[in-house]
Amino acid sequence: MASHFSGALQLTDLDDFIGPSQDCIKPIKIEKKLGKAAAKIKIEDDGNYFQVNQDGSAQKLEKAKITLNDCLACSGCVTSAESVLITQQSHEELYKVLKHNQAAESDQQKLVVVSVSPQSRASLAARFHLSIVDTAKKLTAFLKKIGVHYVFDTTFARNFSLLESQREFVQRFQRQNEERAALPMLASACPGWICYAEKTHGQSILPYISTTRSPQQVMGALIKDYFAKQQRVLPECIYHVSVMPCYDKKLEASRPDFFIKESETREVDCVITTGEVLRMLEEEGVSLSDVAPASLDSIFNVALEQELQSHSGGGSGGYLEHIFRHAAKELFGIPVEEIKYKPLKNKDFQEVMLEQDGKILLQFALAYGFRNIQNLVQKLKRGKCPYHYVEVMACPSGCLNGGGQIRADGEASKDLLQRVEMLYDTIRNAMPEQNSSVGELYEQWLNGPGSKKAEKMLYTEYHAVEKMSAGFNIKW
Repeated sequence: MASHFSGALQLTDLDDFIGPSQDCIKPIKIEKKLGKAAAKIKIEDDGNYFQVNQDGSAQKLEKAKITLNDCLACSGCVTSAESVLITQQSHEELYKVLKHNQAAESDQQKLVVVSVSPQSRASLAARFHLSIVDTAKKLTAFLKKIGVHYVFDTTFARNFSLLESQREFVQRFQRQNEERAALPMLASACPGWICYAEKTHGQSILPYISTTRSPQQVMGALIKDYFAKQQRVLPECIYHVSVMPCYDKKLEASRPDFFIKESETREVDCVITTGEVLRMLEEEGVSLSDVAPASLDSIFNVALEQELQSHSGGGSGGYLEHIFRHAAKELFGIPVEEIKYKPLKNKDFQEVMLEQDGKILLQFALAYGFRNIQNLVQKLKRGKCPYHYVEVMACPSGCLNGGGQIRADGEASKDLLQRVEMLYDTIRNAMPEQNSSVGELYEQWLNGPGSKKAEKMLYTEYHAVEKMSAGFNIKW
């Protein structure tokens, strides 16, 4: 079967990221009129398009601009990458809001909140040769100096993602005999993987994907609901920005599923990448190293510890490890202290097993990069996937190597990635089950685990995307 993607998107031996090398365009269906021959399209050397009519006259065609929602529905690409035209979300949009606040009356200003991912913080720390804590404090100071009101850490929201993923896996495992697509459960925190699954495999893959929200979107719900009420402002009065290691997070934030209809606002208004934060620093003529640190913000309006908290299990969130440990204890009463990975074809495809008396009780895997993802999908379609859970990430080496991270400047990419990973691992790990603030929020905000509000705020759904081919819409 022929590929549904353009040649620019085909995998090569040199690059495992999928991303277009040319501008995206939104296709336009041209209706043929009876009795008239269709006009021809001529492409000039400079890339301009001309419509050549039957009488020989030519008309220049305007290149269509696309929005992020168009990008999600387009049939041309999978992930966003640097070359996609992204007009709705950028650091310029953040500057527009900050400029508006400077000129507006106080009651017309937006409350600007920035949520920073731990992967972005690690990338900035490596770039400026700082510790993670110093980076967090200095970035907070810089953002507040340009007009941001609050700066939060998305690691807090990831506690909810991990806990709900654990709960969802146990439920799926227990009903695997009644529901064919209950297992394997596939991770859902990577929007590049979700976009790929929706566009190319539809209902053959989507039922296997975890419905738990990513940390970014849990944070979005937390900010526009709980925090808005705490601040006594309407959700639409908050401008929520997230700093992410990945361009695809812009696509995730733009999904209709994360639009609050009652307030006509998105849960995450704007996503900027780590690289865009670096650009902001450069445009302001500031080196992060020279910024005086500021105290860190907490969602509970209390002083944070000097040390930030993280989660065990690597730079992509640790989903495999947390779910594996929880499932081993919850389902089989077996405590797991050490996770032993078994590398398979490459370092981005590894598995973990729980065995007892020669019987495999749990078999998990991580699959990073589209080569491994495609192999996983084919095994799943053939009914030969042996795993109960797979941590799936579109980027090779996972989120710390995301497409929006700061790239090497006179340093080998592998060496830079290694430094980013080492810095990321310096933060003390904590179990989400032991976080008292998370437990408090489950009761205060969500009316307890498993409630209808928890279902609304912590879960999502996926959609098989209609693809356009030869003028017809085909639903996958």
